[in-house]
Amino acid sequence: MSRYEGLKKIPREPALRQLALSNMKLDTALTSPASAPIEQVLAELERADAYLDMLRVLAAALPARERVWWGCLAAEDLLGDPKTPPPSLAAAQAWVFKPSDAAREKARQAVELADSDDDTTLCATAVAMCDGKLGSGDLAQYDAPAGAAAMAILGMNLLSLGTAEAEAFDAHKTILIERALDIARGGNGRQVEAIPSSTPEAVTEGDAP
Repeated sequence: MSRYEGLKKIPREPALRQLALSNMKLDTALTSPASAPIEQVLAELERADAYLDMLRVLAAALPARERVWWGCLAAEDLLGDPKTPPPSLAAAQAWVFKPSDAAREKARQAVELADSDDDTTLCATAVAMCDGKLGSGDLAQYDAPAGAAAMAILGMNLLSLGTAEAEAFDAHKTILIERALDIARGGNGRQVEAIPSSTPEAVTEGDAP
């Protein structure tokens, strides 16, 4: 399978349109047409070694639930013990596994109550603003900043990248991208660390996207 085949979770819309909806722009000047799909744009960016732009495209293109899960995996990279996540990350994970207005509200509240040094609030922020609104209930009347959820998850992945030692940087940026691609195919994004070239395992109902 080609690296960019089978991205069934990603909407079939031009990559530049999805970036615009998320208020993002690429640093790389593309030769692909404005109508180019995600797969074509990612392939061009890979040839240019424009990994930051690849992360931008994936953050913009993944649907809300899949995007948050990708961010949750990046958040775990920052933790000494991922099995005991801080409340913000735990709330985001809970929403991914069982999306609901109640779970979304818990994520929003977790952001408000989080310690100032808890970077995993980015995941919970992406949950709270998952549909372009500030939250559920009364907050659904108010628009979130354009692209806020995608920006939050991009930021989470960049923080993860910042944890890599110099000799492991290239491998780590590849893992971040491969996680997103695996999730976009319907996998859970976890197995890419251990078996980078394996066929993604489909996620069963009740698992993460």
